[in-house]
Amino acid sequence: MSELNSSFSIKKWSENDRPREKLIAKGKNSLSDSELMAILIGSGNREESAVALSKRILASVDHKINTLGTLSIKQLTKFKGIGEAKAITIIAGLELGRRRKKEEVEIKPKITSSKDAFALLQPIIGDLDHEEFWVLFLNNANKVLYKRQISIGGKTGTLVDARIVFRAALESGATAIILAHNHPSGKLSPSQSDKDLTKKLKTGGASLDINVLDHLIITEKTYFSFADEAMI
Repeated sequence: MSELNSSFSIKKWSENDRPREKLIAKGKNSLSDSELMAILIGSGNREESAVALSKRILASVDHKINTLGTLSIKQLTKFKGIGEAKAITIIAGLELGRRRKKEEVEIKPKITSSKDAFALLQPIIGDLDHEEFWVLFLNNANKVLYKRQISIGGKTGTLVDARIVFRAALESGATAIILAHNHPSGKLSPSQSDKDLTKKLKTGGASLDINVLDHLIITEKTYFSFADEAMI
């Protein structure tokens, strides 16, 4: 029986049939629902592979992922080969998918001017007693995909690694970014290092087809925009 059981392990399949290898070679979109689910459960039972078992579970809910997400641990463990641990893995995986979908439908703020960017970032860094550097990552409609703190400094400056900025942009699929940092002193005029950094990131972004739209210097009540001053 142990030999029969091992023959249904994913590791024993040909490489073209292994969901994990298929995902690596062809991407996640190439996998069927049952193949994705097979990766979650890892193995089937003595009579069927992980993919075959996944197909049977999906068939029980008319291949509707939303319905599958409503099944309890008790309902899932009725399928031979699905123990409590695998049931929990399935439920957790589907819950992550549900939360991701919820995030995607949330309204993403659109940046149409420097004022919009200031309104988004001022509550975060406007009244700090130290400098922080943040980046807004935008899609091609100038909607904010997400915002990220890149560095934290002292009262008079903070170091910024361009590699971190552009790695985050590429990972998020951003086509444009807006740079921002605060001046705890309340002074709005950019320093020479602010100008040099802006030029460096603008040049680096151009080589990656990532447009650096603006660089804001933010204080408690107002801001300076490189774009508004035609300095970018």
